[in-house]
Amino acid sequence: MTSASETPFFSLILPVLNEAPTVVSQLRKLQGLRARGAELLVVDGGSSDGTLALAAAGADRLLEAPRGRALQMNAGARASRGEVLLFVHADTTLPLDADALIRRAMASGAAWGRFDVSIDSRHPLLRVVAGMMNWRSRLTGIATGDQAIFVRRDAFLAIGAFPEVALMEDIALCKRLKRIARPACLRARVTTSGRRWEKHGVLRTIVLMWRLRASYFFGADPQQLALRYGYSPRQP
Repeated sequence: MTSASETPFFSLILPVLNEAPTVVSQLRKLQGLRARGAELLVVDGGSSDGTLALAAAGADRLLEAPRGRALQMNAGARASRGEVLLFVHADTTLPLDADALIRRAMASGAAWGRFDVSIDSRHPLLRVVAGMMNWRSRLTGIATGDQAIFVRRDAFLAIGAFPEVALMEDIALCKRLKRIARPACLRARVTTSGRRWEKHGVLRTIVLMWRLRASYFFGADPQQLALRYGYSPRQP
């Protein structure tokens, strides 16, 4: 953990929404990084289950922001102090040495990057999905939020932060960052939960995501895509 006067090497930004069943265990996994100087910010999007209170003991800062990952992550970035910003979904687990891996990538000249991903599920199709995500990302230079995107603060500010759209904010961010440099594609793996695939059916969710990405590529409105994905509209 860093003192108020010390600038941390990186700030870890965790957007949450109704994560009471898992937020304590997820934050516990990040305490090693905090102990080595990482700043940890939890940004709540209006939870109704006490998530923010449960997160209090495991974070350096608790913030509230309008619902939506892009809005929440931008709020966290604005409040953070680190030289490098690391955006982690609430159901994603980082490698234990994530800080050392990011330092190494940055020392090699990277402006931004992401990890390979594995999906925590026994379903064999999801092993294929993870492999395809990693291959596609390495080929295209486009990462998903599940891959724990990290970026130098100056690069993040130079491209104008996350586009504040309802869905596909990770793809939109990567497209902007690619104008600066290609990503560092780290082979170390983060592990993300398979819950969203398993909840609605693995094959059905895979097909839905393909359709949403194709629609986004051809210019569909992210707000409409979010509704198709199952996100509730933000309340005024």
